[in-house]
Amino acid sequence: MGSGFCSMTRTAKQPAKEEAQPEQPPPPNDQNATQPPPAQTPQTATMSSSKGDIYQDSLEYHAKPTPGKLATFITKSTSSVRDLSLAYSPGVAEPVRQIAKDKENAYVYTGKGNTVAVISNGTAILGLGNLGALASKPVMEGKCLLFKTFADIDAVDIEVDTKDVDTLVNVAAAIGETWGGINLEDIKAPECFEVERRLKERLSIPVFHDDQHGTAIVTAAGLLNALEVQGKELKTARIVCVGAGAAGIACMRLIRTLGATNVLLIDSRGVIYKGRENVNEYKAEFATEGKERTLDDAIDGADVFIGVSGPGILTADHLKKMADKPIVFACSNPEPEIQPELALKTRPDVILATGRSDYPNQVNNVLCFPFIFRGALDARASAINDAMKVAAVEAIRGLAKEECPKDICELYKADLKFGAQYILPKPMDKRLKPVVSEAVRKAAVSSGVARAKL
Repeated sequence: MGSGFCSMTRTAKQPAKEEAQPEQPPPPNDQNATQPPPAQTPQTATMSSSKGDIYQDSLEYHAKPTPGKLATFITKSTSSVRDLSLAYSPGVAEPVRQIAKDKENAYVYTGKGNTVAVISNGTAILGLGNLGALASKPVMEGKCLLFKTFADIDAVDIEVDTKDVDTLVNVAAAIGETWGGINLEDIKAPECFEVERRLKERLSIPVFHDDQHGTAIVTAAGLLNALEVQGKELKTARIVCVGAGAAGIACMRLIRTLGATNVLLIDSRGVIYKGRENVNEYKAEFATEGKERTLDDAIDGADVFIGVSGPGILTADHLKKMADKPIVFACSNPEPEIQPELALKTRPDVILATGRSDYPNQVNNVLCFPFIFRGALDARASAINDAMKVAAVEAIRGLAKEECPKDICELYKADLKFGAQYILPKPMDKRLKPVVSEAVRKAAVSSGVARAKL
């Protein structure tokens, strides 16, 4: 998750992310309904301005005035005895009967259709590693906060205290149909692939591992735009990806779906090639027959470098060996695979993207996950499929090519125009919700996974 909202790549011993500031949820339609407490804003929060105090400030932010970042508020009136009789016994019996007759009625009479479960076992928390389910709770609450802030989706954090894949899958599957969708989070690779696959098979709701697909969608959107700016094409570009975990494999899968043909995947032991020992089934998808064995071999003449691994992986010498007008996505946080200043000094013709908010072209999956779920929920989709992911890619990249709203330029204090310094829209761009969500919804309908009557 990016340093501004949520980082894209989790590297060892990195600090926790900064969260987006919450907005007050919209009031219920009924004026007598219980209102949520006002959210603490940057103006009311008591925090020091020093970046060095971010961790202490975060403790205060999470603890005061109410512990945690989430609360429940009521959407119906409860001001009379009759209201309570409708909300619970005896009136609640009729919605129960209607749902028993047809499960789709849960979308009509409950909050299922606008609720996502954020599920984790805490085995890959940010860059902190396996610290356990309970320790992951602040991150999962933060994810729920982002769902509400950016897409008005109600989200519930669920931390499952197990490392066992069978147990995690069985727990999530047993409660899964009560939600409109499931966002899997911070589950280590390769188990994350198995958990997602099995839940998709067992459930009739969208199951989406954001560490894989959110990263892949935003990376693909930025990459397609960067290739366009540099005058290159995806189908002929030589692409080197360092990092063969959840993010790296998902990125390469989606990029292949979009038309890439020349891809080299590198893990901690070098290039994935046919015949190499101890390669799991997920990495084996990208095994090549070439002679390249190291990053130094692979980077020679490469058009694109994608880093989802760790700091300092890409050196100036590597960058010098890349093709003319190279593209570098150095997405690890807080320290990227190559420092931006070094990259730009070494190759002024490079287009550079990072996972950080303090440089141009931030690869941030908040550009994607709230809106792909918004579109899926609006369609009552049974899955999030490749067609919906591709639609999200095209919608996100398209926004960067349009004229940037004046208020966004002012907010970021920059003249944002499509080009080397602006290949992705900014997270605070309010066009994302309507544009990306609607593109995803339409793709759900056209690909046959929508159940909503449109």
